[in-house]
Amino acid sequence: MSSSSGNIYPLKGLIVVLPIIMIVTIVNFSCRIKSSQLQLVQDTLLLSDTIQYHPVRINKSDGSILPWFSADKGESYDTVILLVWNFWKNMETDSNGLKYYMNHQVWAPWHDMRGLGGDQINMALSSWALLYAYTGDSEIIENMKYMADNYLERSLSGPDDKWPYIPYPYNTEVHSGKYDGDMINGKGFTQPDKAGTFGYELVNLYKITGEGKYLEAAKRIALTLSRKMTEGDSLHSPLPFRVNAKTGEIAPLLERRITGRKVGEACYTTNWTGTMQLFEELAKLDDANKEIYMKSFSVILEWMKKYPLKTNKWGPFFEDVPGWSDTQTNAISFAMFILQHRALFPDWKEDVKGIIDWTYRELGNHEYEKYGVTVMNEQTAYRVPGNSHSSRQASVELMFAALSGDTSYVRNAVRTLNWATYTVAPDGRNRYIRDDIWLTDGYGDYVRHYIRAMGTMPQLAPSSKDRFLKTSSIVRSIQYSPEEIIYSTYDEAEDILRLTKKPRSVTCDGTKLIESTDDMPESYSWKPLEKGGVLIVRHTGKKVEIIF
Repeated sequence: MSSSSGNIYPLKGLIVVLPIIMIVTIVNFSCRIKSSQLQLVQDTLLLSDTIQYHPVRINKSDGSILPWFSADKGESYDTVILLVWNFWKNMETDSNGLKYYMNHQVWAPWHDMRGLGGDQINMALSSWALLYAYTGDSEIIENMKYMADNYLERSLSGPDDKWPYIPYPYNTEVHSGKYDGDMINGKGFTQPDKAGTFGYELVNLYKITGEGKYLEAAKRIALTLSRKMTEGDSLHSPLPFRVNAKTGEIAPLLERRITGRKVGEACYTTNWTGTMQLFEELAKLDDANKEIYMKSFSVILEWMKKYPLKTNKWGPFFEDVPGWSDTQTNAISFAMFILQHRALFPDWKEDVKGIIDWTYRELGNHEYEKYGVTVMNEQTAYRVPGNSHSSRQASVELMFAALSGDTSYVRNAVRTLNWATYTVAPDGRNRYIRDDIWLTDGYGDYVRHYIRAMGTMPQLAPSSKDRFLKTSSIVRSIQYSPEEIIYSTYDEAEDILRLTKKPRSVTCDGTKLIESTDDMPESYSWKPLEKGGVLIVRHTGKKVEIIF
């Protein structure tokens, strides 16, 4: 519902099923895959069953699901994420001169009139940073800057507001070119968790571009959030889920947006992973306010340990859900945070396993078990399997297996990644099962999970291409050529690449690195695979050159 007009639009869980012929309008992109390009090999079978856009491809030996494009997982994953990116970058310009994805949360040929998704810009920035390193396509960085610049110009609360310099997540008048409120609660209301995540993505964009305006905006967001921090309790997170930025009023939690019945206050969410990462990064970059950031980080961390980690009360995330809901994204994103901060969690293996097991009990979807896979529903208020939610689950399960040695989730994780490819059409439309083409679930909150999965399990990456998969830093620039790959990271790092052949030499800042099977600094290691292999580079300098 647009709060300015009173019109009611379909929400997840209240979906109007539209004729499929309207949904599948084809855009003539050069990246479109023709059915004749689908590859069949001897041990695979295409069924008459379909999932979303494609006939189901199964492994003849065990009946398990394979990706729709090819039995080669790496080639298939590579194909779908590039289709998705090409659809995004070629999306039409809207009536107000902004790209369509700057106005709408759902793509439709008739221009769906719902406004922006709450985390839409943040998710795209997150995925594109990884996709740039993966492809070397400079258009991706330009797209990141375009989104960040426009959002900063058009979304921030005023300097004299109770919550100053915080981005609003929604454009209540869809084509106004202004973000001024919340989808459910209307003008003036914002979501602090989304603001914190945006701040974190701005820090990353600063690291990539060196442009100080992104860092300064991130600092302003972080300082506002820090000043509003409380200890929290079982009913209140340290920061509220929705608040009026102008007045400081906590938003009412409505049972239904259509009825408007108030059932409490929107004072609880556990989506604080991005905010904690923002505080963590700024503590390294802003000495003047380091203590403030560290304290704020600790407050949220201790609250997360004391409450949701013990209660599995994960709470709401989505801008279009009016009442209470426990969401998979909050739970599994925090599981990923634990895996990346194991020193802070003495029982990290049990903690992460507990979260994963909770998602299967509460949100596991068994519709596709005949293909040997359990996928993941989005949330308790909308128990429908999600493309991004399932791929997120898979990427974190693979990360858990790599770090813990517990491989019990691996088989289903890979099959889940296979399943989630079926939501991508040959022209790059990525449609949620029995729902719409969401510019969150199908784009920014999709690509990153495949790249993270490949970074954890490089054998899932394409064997026919050179691809940068993972770094402990962030990639500022990268160039691929048949003779060499040259890239720079923001600071010292360990990097993982899947390459078509072993390099002749690896240098950092002009100094040749030694080949080593140990994790010694200033070295690289090579692990051969059936085709090509995996290169791990450990360096304290910034510019790495790989020579073939």
